[in-house]
Amino acid sequence: MTKSMTGFGLSSSVNKESEVYVEIKGVNHKFLDLSIKPNDLSNDLEEYIRKSVSKNIIRGRVDLRIKLVSSSKVSYSIDSKLLTKFKKSLKEGLQFNGDIHFRDIKDVPGIFKSEVTKDINNKIIKKVFNEAMNEFTSSRNKEGEKIKKVLLKKIIRIESVATKIKKSNNKNLKKRSKLYKDKALGLLKNLDESRLEQEVSILALKYDVSEEIDRIFFHSESLKKELNKKTCSGKKIDFVLQELFREANTLSVKLDDPNLKNNALDMKLFIEEMREQTQNVE
Repeated sequence: MTKSMTGFGLSSSVNKESEVYVEIKGVNHKFLDLSIKPNDLSNDLEEYIRKSVSKNIIRGRVDLRIKLVSSSKVSYSIDSKLLTKFKKSLKEGLQFNGDIHFRDIKDVPGIFKSEVTKDINNKIIKKVFNEAMNEFTSSRNKEGEKIKKVLLKKIIRIESVATKIKKSNNKNLKKRSKLYKDKALGLLKNLDESRLEQEVSILALKYDVSEEIDRIFFHSESLKKELNKKTCSGKKIDFVLQELFREANTLSVKLDDPNLKNNALDMKLFIEEMREQTQNVE
């Protein structure tokens, strides 16, 4: 399956006690780059999210946003050790032996503590995350299928151009061999004809593109096989396209027929368009 690195997923859960919103966005990147905000989630929850993303995503930049709204709980505590030290300091420094009240310690750093916590069940957060993740994965798959269709259409056009060049190349090779031979015979009537045949063949083969055409068809078949795999690799497709472009470039150099040379240039254009699309394949 061809998967796009671009995708979007959104899910939420709202009840009387809390509200949970999860949004996931994906864009192109050479490797897997996950950003989670806010970054103060519990270690258990963050580890769960990271494992789930890395299990389903091979590469791409993934931005995950979690919004939590719930009733807050406030807890208070007093550091008894610091309080004892505070009393001792008052006694030693100020000879104070009286009672200490709340107003005396409320502004002393560290003695009186208050902590605000939000009461949201991690199971609910995980459930909403999984729903958003499923939607995100589905959107990437749908976008990947669109890219696959575009690439397959380009491959068909490349093969069509290659077939046209191959047919013309065979005809041109025979014409070119006969032309070289006739010219040489006209100038050198006493030359050994077998030797002449050999030299003409060598000269004509300089313009033969049969090997390049064969390699183009080989690479196009490799692309189709990769696109139809259960797990398709964008990196491998890009590598094959580089090889395909190299062969098309050789064609444009070796071909001397203007029409065929234009066909080779069209092929290079198709390949470049495919490489642009492949930048978005996982």
